[in-house]
Amino acid sequence: MQKKPLHVAIVGASGAVGQEFLDVLARRKFPLASLRLLGSERSAGQTREFAGEILPVEKLTAASFGGIDVALFSAGGGVARAFAPAAVRAGATVVDNSSAFRLDPDVPLVIPPINGADAAAHRGIIANPNCTTAVTLMALAPLHRAFGVTRVFAASYQAVSGTGARAIIELRQQVEALAAGKAAKAEVYPHQIAFNVLPQVDVFLDNGYTKEEMKMQGESRRILHLPDFRASVTCVRVPVYRAHSVAVSAEFARPVSLTAARAALADAPGLRVVDDPARQKYPMPLDCAGRDDCAVGRLRLDCALDNGLAFWVSGDQLLRGAALNAVEIAELL
Repeated sequence: MQKKPLHVAIVGASGAVGQEFLDVLARRKFPLASLRLLGSERSAGQTREFAGEILPVEKLTAASFGGIDVALFSAGGGVARAFAPAAVRAGATVVDNSSAFRLDPDVPLVIPPINGADAAAHRGIIANPNCTTAVTLMALAPLHRAFGVTRVFAASYQAVSGTGARAIIELRQQVEALAAGKAAKAEVYPHQIAFNVLPQVDVFLDNGYTKEEMKMQGESRRILHLPDFRASVTCVRVPVYRAHSVAVSAEFARPVSLTAARAALADAPGLRVVDDPARQKYPMPLDCAGRDDCAVGRLRLDCALDNGLAFWVSGDQLLRGAALNAVEIAELL
């Protein structure tokens, strides 16, 4: 069936995810009737290329959404809370990439290959999950369907592009400075990121976890429809430019076998099984950068958990965790 062309707006068009939106829309031949680029006052007047055309970035206002069918937001929680309701009042459906609405019970939180049907219950806003949650659940959700997950212990290895363009520049500049025998200057992160790892992503909460770490529990409960799901996570920033990885130990309600686990993962859309340790084949961020699908490997029965499975999953957080996921939601509409 031919898809109806839609009038689409991108909020945060001048940012890293905004550029990914443009690339994904073009690559997937999304049926566009028109495309409007919106940004801050600082970004207004810039231009972006799309499908051979040069499009201006307009200043975002509450009146920016007239005639828009779908508004793709990637400009932070404050912008989403301020302008998403205006977009909905103008008749647009908002797909928001920030954390503003992810835990709102009236807003579906959607990863299309996992719970795409939930999008149909929207009241004008659909939320994208956190990028680390999205990459993890691409592997965990099919295992949950097979065995019934109850809890996970995980550690993330998160690329600097998750922080934004300035963080990519900072890593590059630090590497160049250190290679030249100069001191590395840290501005985006509290410490040097080059040749280092930082066991902090986002701000610390009273319970000692960071906000990023607690997102996996709260968001997974909604996406998997598991209100009692538990996740103990340590999020780590690593000196990788693009693509996140997560080491997961998951405990399930039913007995796990490697054969059944591999079969469940092999059948999952948007996921590749790369699991041949004898030949040094396993997922790596370098191989996942720029790719739509995530990769899972290092599968083994967990030696410390009952009905447990340990695995390693990698994925491009700017795609599955942001732009690709949002465009797939728009395609559902």
